[in-house]
Amino acid sequence: MRGARASRPVAGASLALARPLFACALALSLLPVMRGAQARQPGAPLAQPRPVATAIYVTRAGDSLYDIAARYLRDPADWSQLARLNGVSAPRRLQAGVQLRVPVALLRQDGLSARVIATSGPASHAFGQAPLLPLAVGTKLVEGDRVQTGNEGFATLELGDGSHLILPPNTSLDLATLRQTALTGATDRVVNLRGGEVDTEVTHATKKDDRFQIRSPSVVAGVRGTRFRVNYNGDKGSTAVEVLDGAVGVDASARGHAAAVAPAPGTPLAASTQLVAAGHGSLTQAGGAAGAPVALLGAPDLRNPARVQDEAHVAFDIAPFDGAHGYRVQIGRDAGLYDMIRDQRSDSPRVDAGALDDGTYFVRLSAIDANGLEGMPSTYAFERRRLSLDATAGRVDGSRDYAFRWFVDRGAQSTRFRFVLAKTEDLRAPLVDRTDLQDGEAVVRDLPKGTYYWTVIAEQFEGGRYYQKASPVQSFRLDW
Repeated sequence: MRGARASRPVAGASLALARPLFACALALSLLPVMRGAQARQPGAPLAQPRPVATAIYVTRAGDSLYDIAARYLRDPADWSQLARLNGVSAPRRLQAGVQLRVPVALLRQDGLSARVIATSGPASHAFGQAPLLPLAVGTKLVEGDRVQTGNEGFATLELGDGSHLILPPNTSLDLATLRQTALTGATDRVVNLRGGEVDTEVTHATKKDDRFQIRSPSVVAGVRGTRFRVNYNGDKGSTAVEVLDGAVGVDASARGHAAAVAPAPGTPLAASTQLVAAGHGSLTQAGGAAGAPVALLGAPDLRNPARVQDEAHVAFDIAPFDGAHGYRVQIGRDAGLYDMIRDQRSDSPRVDAGALDDGTYFVRLSAIDANGLEGMPSTYAFERRRLSLDATAGRVDGSRDYAFRWFVDRGAQSTRFRFVLAKTEDLRAPLVDRTDLQDGEAVVRDLPKGTYYWTVIAEQFEGGRYYQKASPVQSFRLDW
């Protein structure tokens, strides 16, 4: 941080000479303050004074050094240090509009909190080593809390500035540091990822000394406002960092562990070994250096995205992506997937996501490369409306008639059926094409020998929308 030019200390009546500023205006500066002189050996070079980070407080009417120390300092007794640093001889009465230098190292750090805004499946939390308790929406979490999700468990945490931590299944993390420095407002937030993955959306930092880090045993990922994922593989000891927006500084854990706790207020944050930009990822192995950035795969496309999911299982067909060794499908109740309910990986671009209740959902797709890095996502809305259409056919005993029957398991105010019979499987030249059928049966008489193909289509109007569902094309052979 660049050092700001120090204003000349004033005391007593000299305070009136200071240029008045608006009350409560704050400004950070690094001002060199000489520490006590130390004895040195003859001929030894003079020691250079170490700069001390300070914040500027502008006095208001009625202020005293005692009040200021009580409001902002860890130890109110440190008012005496403020008096010496600023040359104040009358600490009980301060003139309004005077700039006081306050050492940032003396400032109080207040605890912040996180709130659970969504959870699904097995998810729990505990403070320190206390027993785990079920995680519920609205739960307030603080520094020292740990959170974990089980198989098919999800949780989303929201911080006070609107940043989010999204935890997919089988994830465990600690809220190691959640603090805000008094007077400056700088925040310090550190999350220790014990296992699994955390998908992070960080609101852009507004203070120079704001810190937001995700730590695993092998890397430290620090940001000032971005969207990124950190995935720690406990079996291999490797950590993948994938940046979707902004940039993330990545350091190997040996360097990062030196700052496992919050630094002293005002301590400049060191530059990272690797800067990973949006659209890139980094894979760091256990005990190794921070992985070099590599380009992530692009966002894959969903085939037939407007299709209503009406089968027994929800399934997605992803357009194959060059370089993909697998795919990931996540389903949530909202477009941001804060309220996530499915998370599945597949080696195939055809992904079966299982049964799902009716409703409107959102699916996020991504391709996975040969290194296991997950690429850029694409998100689609889809409608789930379960509709089963069963159809059978058979010869009518004692006749040359052939009967076709069907039924649907979901009624609607207006349901009609269409029956199609043809000599070819594509049904392009139908022998029979009956529309607007209201009953679940059709009979065809005097069919000649041969092979036939048929289907029935259910058409429904519900909630002002049109839906249709076709049965699989079936065939039969007549030999009479």
